[in-house]
Amino acid sequence: MDPLGNGYDIYDLYDLGEFDQKGATATKWGTKQELEALMREAQHLGVAVYWDAVLNHKAGADHVERFTAVPVDPKQRTAEISKPIQVDGWVGFDFHGRNNAYSAMKYHWHHFSGIDWDDMRKKGGIYKILGPNKDWASDVSTENGNYDYLMFADLDLSHPEVRQDLLHWGTWITTALSLGGMRLDAAKHFSSGFQRAFVEHVRATANPDFFVMAEYWTGDIRALLGYLEQMDETVAAYDVPLLGNFSRASYRKGAAADLRGILQNTLVQQKPNHAVTFVANHDTQPGQMLETPVEPSFKLLAYALILLRKEGHPCVFYGDLYGTRPNSQHHHHRTTPPACNGKLPILIQARKLYAYGEQQDYFDHPNCIGFVRYGNSSHACGLVCLLSNAGPAQKQMYVGSRHANTEWVDLLQATTITITIDRHGYGVFPIGAMTAGVWVPLAGQGQESFQAFDESFGHL
Repeated sequence: MDPLGNGYDIYDLYDLGEFDQKGATATKWGTKQELEALMREAQHLGVAVYWDAVLNHKAGADHVERFTAVPVDPKQRTAEISKPIQVDGWVGFDFHGRNNAYSAMKYHWHHFSGIDWDDMRKKGGIYKILGPNKDWASDVSTENGNYDYLMFADLDLSHPEVRQDLLHWGTWITTALSLGGMRLDAAKHFSSGFQRAFVEHVRATANPDFFVMAEYWTGDIRALLGYLEQMDETVAAYDVPLLGNFSRASYRKGAAADLRGILQNTLVQQKPNHAVTFVANHDTQPGQMLETPVEPSFKLLAYALILLRKEGHPCVFYGDLYGTRPNSQHHHHRTTPPACNGKLPILIQARKLYAYGEQQDYFDHPNCIGFVRYGNSSHACGLVCLLSNAGPAQKQMYVGSRHANTEWVDLLQATTITITIDRHGYGVFPIGAMTAGVWVPLAGQGQESFQAFDESFGHL
């Protein structure tokens, strides 16, 4: 791997910053020893670590090999645009620096299905590699006719040697690092059948509770549901349709800004146990291929929806928690402060302390919606969440007769204004303009833990 790369230009899956390869031993993120120290500390703190697995392709080959391929139309990958030709492709992977440690597998042209550069002619394009039983995978996204090819040297996951090596790697890395799960990068670009076999294998050989989230990037809920069906619902997937709803809602005004349908046609609505909900990530930032902006003033509302509700597996973006700053590779990126005016840590802590039990929705006004979490036997307080994308408002909500005559306070407001629940268990909860409120019992346990968050930690 390029020592300055982020990991998606993957060279050797088995090299975690241990071997002198491609001009360096450490990756951009550090050495294997540092990684192992991180994993030990995470285990000590009770934090499960998920690995971002790039299984679709390889990059940075050691040498060129000659083979037969056919150029295809980039916009219709099933359409061949010339006769088969001999090409020189960067597909020879020897991993000399690793010297057969962990795996003796070497990769050659027959282990791949496509490339994007013919070194003989010094010409770019998409070239499908030809050979016995070779073709694009059929169980991938149908965008561009067939979306098996994404970048670099595309792995042929129907090849038995490739399959065996990747299955072995899955068990090896999960065991070596005591992983709690994985993110499958570019899931719509490689065989769902192989993905299913991979997940089953790792759960059978290394961790039966292995959590897998697939980055199957599509705003089409039908395509996303189809992928989960192909996977026998053995994985979760990123709720891209929900992100699209957030993005559109954040820029709408007036009648078009109706919050009541914010969860419509989303994965968290239709398959809540298989939805990874999020507001931003590294791919959606400005200038990225999958840029999906959410207006900054709306992010507090969006994060409240994913963090405090019963459904989904919420994922918080590091850049929203700590802020971002430019680096030498991306000069166009500007420094951005933590999202939500620094209130995101409060939502995270509120989830930990209060977001338990059954849920009652109050999606009954276009610009002011809310919901109640009633708590459970271990976390009895519960909470009320209220969202407004327009002016100030208020909403009567039922928190339960057991809370009669108790005072409640909004964790997100600097003031100590309280409201009192009536004898029937109802409260009238106010909300300011374009904001979120999280109300909990004033006497609730854990409020002393809402201390100032040290965002500078993220830039050490």
